[in-house]
Amino acid sequence: MGRLKIMMIGAMALAALVGTVPSAAAEPGETVTTTVRQAINDLPIRDEDRTGYARDRFRHWVDVDRDGCSTRAEVLIAEAVVPPAVGSGCAISGGVWHSYYDDADQTAARSLDIDHMVPLAEAWDSGASAWTAAERQDYANDLGDDRALVAVTARENRSKADQDPAEWLPSSAGARCRYVGEWVAVKTRWRLTADPGEAGALTQLAGGCPDEQITIVLAR
Repeated sequence: MGRLKIMMIGAMALAALVGTVPSAAAEPGETVTTTVRQAINDLPIRDEDRTGYARDRFRHWVDVDRDGCSTRAEVLIAEAVVPPAVGSGCAISGGVWHSYYDDADQTAARSLDIDHMVPLAEAWDSGASAWTAAERQDYANDLGDDRALVAVTARENRSKADQDPAEWLPSSAGARCRYVGEWVAVKTRWRLTADPGEAGALTQLAGGCPDEQITIVLAR
């Protein structure tokens, strides 16, 4: 077999293993395998526009599966490192959680917020303003990807507010590579854009991190 043919086969195998963010023709539910840096490079770059934003345009903490537990409770139950007791009305007691943003353990559910990895206002700025109300509800209660919603200490979540990685990063330096990867995964999953400052910050941050492979199931 000729050297050129071997190289072509190798390139095809690599492309099958590590893809890029899909074209606009890709369908919801399609699985994308890429790397953090490639995913950042493939984010569409657009200026942000917050015109018309209101938090209540994203109905959240609903009980999607009607099992008595809201999205907030579902995340707390799923992310507990020591499972809590779940009582009547999905009342949560006991349990231990690790807030990776500040590398801190918490033993009370009330000390935790559920952070939208990409904040609601940032999502609006980045494309969600054009979505239907149902799509925004799905985004705000996304249990289909465990990177989308994160249980963290309230002080970290409130410090972050609606800022992107050009403006805010977790207080634990050891959390930042994970944070960048999860941010770009959620933006890719929901086909959100990045503004120039955000894209530059992501590129710079990712340059100091392992270029890990990530797998994303498209939500839209």
